[in-house]
Amino acid sequence: MAADYLTRSIDKALLEWKDSPRRKPLLVRGARQVGKSSTVRHLGKCFKHFIEVNFEKTPELAELFKGNRDVKDITRKLSDYFNVPVTPGKTLLFLDEIQKSEDVIHSLWFFKEDYPELHVIAAGSLLEFALKDLSSFGVGRVSSLFVYPMSFDEFLMATGDDGLLATKRECGPDNPLPTPFYNRITERFRSFMLTGGMPEAVATYAETGSYRYSSDVVNEIIQGYQDDFAKYGAKANPTLLRRTLISIARQTGGKFVCNRVEGDYRSAEVKNAIRMLCDAGLIIPAYHTDANGVPLGAEINERVVKYLILDSGILLGILGIDDDTDEIVKEMMLESSTDLVDKGSVSEMIAGLELIKYSSPQKRHQLYYWQNMNKGTCAEVDYVIAKGNEIVPIEVKSGVKGSMNSMYSLMNNQQKHISRGIRCSLENFGSFMSPANKRIDIIPLYAVSKIFE
Repeated sequence: MAADYLTRSIDKALLEWKDSPRRKPLLVRGARQVGKSSTVRHLGKCFKHFIEVNFEKTPELAELFKGNRDVKDITRKLSDYFNVPVTPGKTLLFLDEIQKSEDVIHSLWFFKEDYPELHVIAAGSLLEFALKDLSSFGVGRVSSLFVYPMSFDEFLMATGDDGLLATKRECGPDNPLPTPFYNRITERFRSFMLTGGMPEAVATYAETGSYRYSSDVVNEIIQGYQDDFAKYGAKANPTLLRRTLISIARQTGGKFVCNRVEGDYRSAEVKNAIRMLCDAGLIIPAYHTDANGVPLGAEINERVVKYLILDSGILLGILGIDDDTDEIVKEMMLESSTDLVDKGSVSEMIAGLELIKYSSPQKRHQLYYWQNMNKGTCAEVDYVIAKGNEIVPIEVKSGVKGSMNSMYSLMNNQQKHISRGIRCSLENFGSFMSPANKRIDIIPLYAVSKIFE
């Protein structure tokens, strides 16, 4: 893995938190191995002093917090232990893997009340499980930032394609990419699809240029996730969790069906496994919505849901695509070959993940899709988003062609009041008019960030 830090979009949000006069203790949240600790350590370079307490590596330090609500006394003891000064405004205190101790979690309340001038950040890979047991935790006292695997823009920065990224940002539906840049960026996007956005895998690919080595890293991460299953709590069944994760990978792009999980499990057991995988950040739900108005979440059907694996590299690893990596790479990198991309709906999944990655990190965002639920119909639009008070449908195509009938069906529904749509594909930027004379912008898969500009 390359030694240099890979720039992340979350860096800007962390700097804003650092300089905010209304700053609260901060929770950095996300799945294991998405880069939470690395981003905090990078922020630590902006301070004169930095203390990192990892309660997984040094669990004995949790004793300093047990029954002690005097956070100034706690920080004095940590200062002595690490031999690092604690000076408000000059020291960043990083409490990592705090799910190991409820006392440490509770201490964040008192940092806000009794020591607000000190910069305090906390994180934990399985933190959501602990927070669920503390339903009122941190209301008004703690802020959160959500971290995900790297976006395509971050991937371009990591691979040294800053010029390509800058050119892409200057383009849009009315100003497409010049052909040489278009050819180059589609090639890089295919590399991103294979590598995924897990920081260590991206760093390995950036350093070696080898999908084989980045795939090895991804497999190690997947094994780490499976090892974590035993830590999910008394109700966790590691075998069921593993089989559910595999089934979700196989059902990517379609409504999830519980009875397709291998083994003789009841629906309630599978649903419990799904909740745990969601809490761990390994899967992300996309709910069906009627899309009649904003907010989209007011009309969801929780029984009709798709699940996205948190990263394309992880998805391909779970599906065993790395077993024949050289041939897979050759097929996926061929411009005319979209069959492999279609399989498993990788493009649709990546588009959804990119929508989340470019959204504000200050809150957990939800994904929605639309499907005509009337009998005998099959119209389905991959995603619908809200832009202000306007609903915008997004149709994802893996290549440069594909039917738009589902999009037209939704846009033509007079009750929806939809005036425009977005087509995400491997095409260049552009636009066209629907048969009903409504504009559809082509925002390529490699430029989902444009949707939020």
